[in-house]
Amino acid sequence: MIKSQPLTFPKNFVWGFAAAAPQIEGAAFLDGKGESVWDRFARRPGAVHNNDNLDVACEHYTRFDEDFRLMRSLGAKNYRLSLAWPRIYPDGDGALNQKGLDFYHRLFDSMEKHGLTPWVTMFHWDLPQSLETRFGGWRDRRTADAFAVYADTIVKAFGSRVKNWITLNEILCFTKLGYGVGRKAPGLQLADQVVNQTYHTALLCHGHGVRAVREHGGKGARVGLTDNATVTVPFSETPDDIAAARAQFIHENARVLDPIYTGGYGPAYRKAVGKHAAKFEKKDFDLISLPTDFLGLNIYTGEFVRAGKSGKPEKLPFPASYPTADAAWLKHVPQSLYWGPRHCAEIYGASSIYITENGAGYNDVPPAKGESNDLHRLNLVRSYLCELRRGIQDGVPVKGYFLWSFMDNYEWEDGYDRRFGVVYCDFKTQKRTPKFSARWFTKVMAENRIV
Repeated sequence: MIKSQPLTFPKNFVWGFAAAAPQIEGAAFLDGKGESVWDRFARRPGAVHNNDNLDVACEHYTRFDEDFRLMRSLGAKNYRLSLAWPRIYPDGDGALNQKGLDFYHRLFDSMEKHGLTPWVTMFHWDLPQSLETRFGGWRDRRTADAFAVYADTIVKAFGSRVKNWITLNEILCFTKLGYGVGRKAPGLQLADQVVNQTYHTALLCHGHGVRAVREHGGKGARVGLTDNATVTVPFSETPDDIAAARAQFIHENARVLDPIYTGGYGPAYRKAVGKHAAKFEKKDFDLISLPTDFLGLNIYTGEFVRAGKSGKPEKLPFPASYPTADAAWLKHVPQSLYWGPRHCAEIYGASSIYITENGAGYNDVPPAKGESNDLHRLNLVRSYLCELRRGIQDGVPVKGYFLWSFMDNYEWEDGYDRRFGVVYCDFKTQKRTPKFSARWFTKVMAENRIV
């Protein structure tokens, strides 16, 4: 009889679920919450699939206690969530909305009751519309000034019960995709220099988030950034292809990771942006490069790279029939969960890494006979976790993994048809039904191994 070896993870490895305030809370204009850029963008005809909006979402604003009860019943002990900036400062700055702070106090009370440890993201894309209208949003440093006050406020308010802080979620998505490509809020297509300026403003906000935690977080507080770095996977695990993938990784991610880890915009940044570099003040980098405690990585896919002529990196296109989720951008590249963290550890010296998002978006069908069959998602996640474990065995310092997402929700410009949850949400009745993937992940968390 052949005995299989358990695919275990290190002791004290952190397992959890993840979600974001604008995608699940609903109550978009309740109890003093201000309008976000996504509330405005969703009302632009044709901007979002089916013209779906965030008004109701999963009604988590009123159902959070039952959601946390379900989450705990599935075995989770950690939950990555975000706070809604416009719920706390409706205009982004100026008057504080006490009802917003009170809501999150109730939410943290419920998490504590159900034995859930919060990992709090300060900003997950829902910029107050007022800042966009008055200042141009991420185009203007005054948005960073407003964020500084917001960060101070939330860390002071919740620092006694939140010890794991994430400053920003996926800078690329709310800068380049919002102001350059126009696919995400606020839906603009502006010049490259302006887009690079939005990156710089975001980096200033990250610095203020770190500063706020250092000043007000109290004993045991930790802080880091969550980045959706473009992951470059070597075509073959040979020295030449690995070197090419590494060089391409530096080129792809110079706008975010270089200034945070090296204290400035270096050669890779200047090569990537050319004459379109952001304008900045030298002292900005003292703030931007404040030391962090960990790096969060959101990894869903990757790009294959090989050494071309003279060793120059060559990106390989995906063939038409390459395995892909219903989210067309989500090519199945399990090796990305090995190479993304490894690149960050080797290139930037990241010594504590968390996978803050990984999962898959499919147009799941409603449950049948009380079951929601998502074997495709289950096996995708399993294959990725195998690669993550391989990296840990090789010495990559990954300390935890958060599955995206706890339940189906508002999937930005794709509306409500595209589902990333491991719990099926019927958006008409708000009934929650755990999918096969949730039941399987329960066993993974309980046994600290791939099952």
